[in-house]
Amino acid sequence: MRRLIDRKHNGLVKIVTGIRRCGKSYLLFTLFKQHLLDTGVPEDHIIGIALDDRANRELRDPDVCDRYVRSRMIDDGQYYVMLDEVQYIAGFEDVLNGFLHLPHVDVYVTGSNSRFLSSDIITEFRGRGDQIRVHPLSFAEYHDAVDGDWEDDWNDYSTFGGLPLVLAQPDEQSKIAYLSRLLDEIYLRDIIERNGIRNEAGFSELVDVIASAIGSLTNPGRLANTFASAGRLKLSQPTIIKYLGYLEEAFLVERASRYDIKGRRHIGALSKYYFEDIGLRNARLNFRQQEETHIMENAIYNELRLRGYAVDVGIVDIPQAGGGYKNVEVDFVANLGSKRYYVQSAFALPDADKRAQEVRPLLGIGDSFKKIVVVGGNKRPSRDEHGIVTMGLKQFLLNSDSLDL
Repeated sequence: MRRLIDRKHNGLVKIVTGIRRCGKSYLLFTLFKQHLLDTGVPEDHIIGIALDDRANRELRDPDVCDRYVRSRMIDDGQYYVMLDEVQYIAGFEDVLNGFLHLPHVDVYVTGSNSRFLSSDIITEFRGRGDQIRVHPLSFAEYHDAVDGDWEDDWNDYSTFGGLPLVLAQPDEQSKIAYLSRLLDEIYLRDIIERNGIRNEAGFSELVDVIASAIGSLTNPGRLANTFASAGRLKLSQPTIIKYLGYLEEAFLVERASRYDIKGRRHIGALSKYYFEDIGLRNARLNFRQQEETHIMENAIYNELRLRGYAVDVGIVDIPQAGGGYKNVEVDFVANLGSKRYYVQSAFALPDADKRAQEVRPLLGIGDSFKKIVVVGGNKRPSRDEHGIVTMGLKQFLLNSDSLDL
């Protein structure tokens, strides 16, 4: 809401993006619309169209939509045009650019597929697009809404995720049914139909593999070998690349690239994939694989992204006793402007050896940016002799300023 309000009347198309059912439409058509009404905007000067509603299918024609919106503008007052799921309009770029040429018109759109934010589309807008990303509920938002014991809330959140309507389900069975139906009938079916995927079985198998291996380094070549060696349905590397792209475009998963910390450059080959919503990941696996370490890592990644950070997987060379160097991994390198944080996810540090193992990559970095180890549970932040901060998952997730503690 703050971002939308701050961007009013800036001459740009406000593009609200995010996974389907995360609350984009509610944000725009309920909360933001109410803000406009509360600030004195007449209701007939707010023109809203839900393009994914079958009742509005005629308005998916760009010329029909353009004529309809213009016909609603009957005076010289300020108008607000809000189009939900704008990707349903073929050639919507021309329509939106046309609205921007009208005086006293402020334009807002939502979209649940990142393809319409590709470099080609932004070029069409000629710098006139202003993107606002919406995510599922953070754990802090979820905990605030439920207002229960934080451990109970975390157990529920790490199982069922943060899609808003999950909270409206009366019991666990209803939540399971809702998430399973949503994943199969909305997310995956939409990807299959929109992209004309003919090998549905192969695509389904790939989703299973990615869901089973969140936080594991992989690439299309490795995945192709996995399919070949495990006797799965055969998928070629180019096909896997396409399918992964479709999942990213739909905001279902995100890819974290590897970054050479000392060399200050991204390096190819391997990446990690994380689910935008943990509940959808668990639903894909029928809630069988509840590995606390991987789920916690996914939650930390999502929290960093929600706070606006660009997140990579860090790689640093550590000298070996017998000579030479060994690549070791820093879970996350989080960047936002001039800020940088190195974050390790460690579900438990039961002894000194385990702590040394987790801290070792951080000690090998050699720069002065803050280094943090997040452990499971409720541990107050503490700092060791090397300046490395250790804090509990509760403190990290519930305090929006936790990186600066």
